[in-house]
Amino acid sequence: MNSRFASDDRRILMFPAVRPCECISPETLLDSLIPLSHTICNFHSKCFATQRKNSREAIRLVRVLLMFFEEACECNSALSKSSAVLCFSELHFVFQKIRFLLEDCTREGGRILMLTKCEFLATQFRLLIRALATALDVLPLKLIDVGDEVKELVELVSKQSWKVKIELEADDELASKRLLAILSQFERGIEPDLNAVKRVLDYLRVKRWSDCNMEIKFLEEEIAFKRYDRDEREVPFLSSLVGFLSYSRGVIFETLDHQNAANQIDSRCNVEMFRCLNPEDFKCPISLELMLDPVTVSTGQTYDRSSIQKWLRTGNMLCPKTGEVITNTELVPNSILRKLLKNLCEYNGVSLGRPGTQSSDKDQTVAHGSPVAKQAMKFLSRFLSGRVTCGTSEQKNKAAYEIRLLAKSNIFNRSCFIKAGSIPPLLKLLNSADASTQVNAIAALLKLAKYASGMKLILSWGGLPSVVAVLKNGLSLEARQCAAATIFHLSSTSQFRKLIGELPEAIPALVELIREGTTCGKKNSVVAILGLLLRAKNLQKVLDAGIVPLLIDIISSSSENPDQLVDDALAILAILAENAVGSHEILYAIDLHLIIRILQTSTSQRAKKYCVSTLLSLCINGGAEVVAVLATEPSLMPRLFSLLTDGTSHSINEASSLIKFLHNFGDTSAPRWMSTAVRRKQSVR
Repeated sequence: MNSRFASDDRRILMFPAVRPCECISPETLLDSLIPLSHTICNFHSKCFATQRKNSREAIRLVRVLLMFFEEACECNSALSKSSAVLCFSELHFVFQKIRFLLEDCTREGGRILMLTKCEFLATQFRLLIRALATALDVLPLKLIDVGDEVKELVELVSKQSWKVKIELEADDELASKRLLAILSQFERGIEPDLNAVKRVLDYLRVKRWSDCNMEIKFLEEEIAFKRYDRDEREVPFLSSLVGFLSYSRGVIFETLDHQNAANQIDSRCNVEMFRCLNPEDFKCPISLELMLDPVTVSTGQTYDRSSIQKWLRTGNMLCPKTGEVITNTELVPNSILRKLLKNLCEYNGVSLGRPGTQSSDKDQTVAHGSPVAKQAMKFLSRFLSGRVTCGTSEQKNKAAYEIRLLAKSNIFNRSCFIKAGSIPPLLKLLNSADASTQVNAIAALLKLAKYASGMKLILSWGGLPSVVAVLKNGLSLEARQCAAATIFHLSSTSQFRKLIGELPEAIPALVELIREGTTCGKKNSVVAILGLLLRAKNLQKVLDAGIVPLLIDIISSSSENPDQLVDDALAILAILAENAVGSHEILYAIDLHLIIRILQTSTSQRAKKYCVSTLLSLCINGGAEVVAVLATEPSLMPRLFSLLTDGTSHSINEASSLIKFLHNFGDTSAPRWMSTAVRRKQSVR
């Protein structure tokens, strides 16, 4: 009887209460009402930033009724009366909603949103208290064998539920008006008084940097939900709240508290777990696509919401996976799986979003969200740029971290920081002796380098040698891998590829990070080298740095590395193999059967394409011995023929060319080739 919806699964201000079935016994209802009442009563110890009086009143009424439920549970003389069952059923339904309402009022990160909804929340409390009174009106209290004192208390609750004033609290209304006044000032281009901002934050008990950051994260998730549902009506207002809180986080709170650092450590600890998981395991059994919104049906199986809804709409009531009967159409959100899938896709570089929404998602990162958010970001960017230039060491570090966060996923924010002059002081911070400051500065520059004018400013201010210095001698692996990612973005234009390649330490430092770095560091270095290889003159420098054995290590451990990293390593190998010197180094470092195995087992079209391209180049540059080794591999030819039907146009052409090589070798009657190949088969490595 207890609600199946946990607070993490339920969207805020959604109250999915379930009415008890008509045939339920009063004993079962009481058995469920008691723990439900205990749950509501336990909210008295939680922090209510808003609705303090209304929530206190609701909890008090439920606490009194809990005493009645516990005493009534010991007798059943009149519990079978239909009016008692009706009363308990209605109370159970109302209590579920009260619980949901209290959860929302105390939900971490939802305080400012609840303040803006204070009038709606007060109305909900009033309606639920009146519904409780209505249910008690049909309770046959005189026929239930409980103590007189308890009966008097229940009668008192019934009367008070009708008379009690549940209304918008004056303090909530005042704080809400103050917040709206600040948002209005932002919209008109006026920077608000900091004392007014602090009054609102103090009322909401947002007292630390991490409290403010949690509010921002919660609102960003709400915006993502709204956009996922294609419901854009509240997005501008929610964006305005994010702008207000981002400004407050950067300007009001001077100290980064420890909660944020702990979250970062937890995130890094999850990397090893992600290595053991595969996005293929999270595909919907119906659509065979990644589950964007996983939900669980009554059989316990999980499907993507849109797929199972289509299945049910066609009248199918059998579970697609198990064949069991789906007893009801209730779809319970699997939020744990969704969060895991989101993190897993980010780790593997897979985009998680609705099909066909990629362009609109990109547009949303370009825009500022609302006029309030736009002006708040302009004020904040100027403040942080000033801090990172002239602040104390702690202030510079904190300002660099704020820039790093804010420039992460929003193009408009990046443009604001670039226009505010953030890049030159951030470049200076790369020489900091403090590891935290250095990593925050290079991570912020990484985000700003994604913007075209940001790349130009980094180079025009002579920042490239400093970035390479961090890449080579950074104080932490995190700083070095951020520097590698920055090099990747800078290598997107031919002019910058030339300048990076001419720095003698750049390419060797990237290769060294492949050897020493984490999975993330390896991925960043590999894609940076891929970008640099678009300039032919960089190829020999990459070979001289000793990259080939490291690429082979990545490929040979493909089951332990993300698919994208393996694909990119194969891409570099294919480019190197096109060069005669590159082919020579590859042949003396690799067992050709490794590439053949990847070609046979990989599900990635990119991996297959690069394997065929590498084998073809090795045949061209390696001569008869290489062809002989491939010709003696019976599983290769069927794989190549399959690519002719299901491969890309590029892989079809190269597979066709490789097949011709092998056919020509098989048609020749040159025993010298074969005997040489047999003798050299194990030496072609």
